[in-house]
Amino acid sequence: MSTSHSAQRPPVLLFDVMDTLVHEPFHREMPAFFGMTLAELIEAKHPTAWIDFELGRLEEGEFLRGFFRDRRAFDHQAFLAAVSAAYRYLPGMEAVLAALAARGHAIHALSNYPIWYRRIEARLGLSRYLSWSFVSCDTGLRKPDPEAFRLAARTLGVEPRACLFLDDREENCAAARALGMETLRFTSAEVLAAELARRGLLAA
Repeated sequence: MSTSHSAQRPPVLLFDVMDTLVHEPFHREMPAFFGMTLAELIEAKHPTAWIDFELGRLEEGEFLRGFFRDRRAFDHQAFLAAVSAAYRYLPGMEAVLAALAARGHAIHALSNYPIWYRRIEARLGLSRYLSWSFVSCDTGLRKPDPEAFRLAARTLGVEPRACLFLDDREENCAAARALGMETLRFTSAEVLAAELARRGLLAA
């Protein structure tokens, strides 16, 4: 799938955050807060509000007021507290990030997420290991839009082929590959660490 980087300059690492580095509360904690199943929540929520929130088109208060199709009332502060409490590193991923950072690799977030990434930062301190460089609410671009990847490479002053993009979603990896980026689809910290070691980016 790729060429080893052991004999050349290491790539710039572009990490997706949710469900790659950090647990995504949408699947369990959010439905549980409302006493719903995931399917029930998907049916009841507004169909486009989340995407607009991720793109920075909605302020947090506006998003929460329109969270449901019927704009039903709920305790916004309790909801935000439940979401924030659910943020945690996926098993083994903090150690992988720490090891990459200790080796001096350039690591940036390239993630679809709203301003809530600041809540993740406050809780987990990802900035110890990476830069929150390309979050959709700040860039106005969501993966798999090719421009999201082009913007990252352009801003960092590198060619796409100088980047290694890591994400749990194949559609996002495919979009990055189409522009010439190398990719790794995340499945687990163990598999990722082994692949990074094979590429010479971590100690074997």
